[in-house]
Amino acid sequence: QVQLVESGGGLVQPGGSLRLSCAASGRTLMIATIGWFRQVPGKGREFLAAILYRSGATQYADSAKGRFTISKDNAVNSVYLQMNSLKTEDTAVYYCAVGPTVLSPQVSRYRDWGQGTQVTVSS
Repeated sequence: QVQLVESGGGLVQPGGSLRLSCAASGRTLMIATIGWFRQVPGKGREFLAAILYRSGATQYADSAKGRFTISKDNAVNSVYLQMNSLKTEDTAVYYCAVGPTVLSPQVSRYRDWGQGTQVTVSS
């Protein structure tokens, strides 16, 4: 098993930035991919970005390209999501999860979800 804990959420003004962290513990050697997702009430989880835990190759959803950057620090078993130029539409609970051995935007291919961290973009 892998345990993931998200942190870094909070209240930010439109145009501001946040960096979310996803800290992994447990059987981290089994991690192939870490993905970032978000969810608002009444909608399914939306894929944002994923990273191959070894090579660093990345994949982004169209909604994340240009504003969000996924990165990792294997030494501390952490994956980050840098979010810039935030909009009110970015308000959601943000989750990280363990994914498959190939980059995928498909939520059903992810497991070991963290508890989520709330991001609120408001003036």
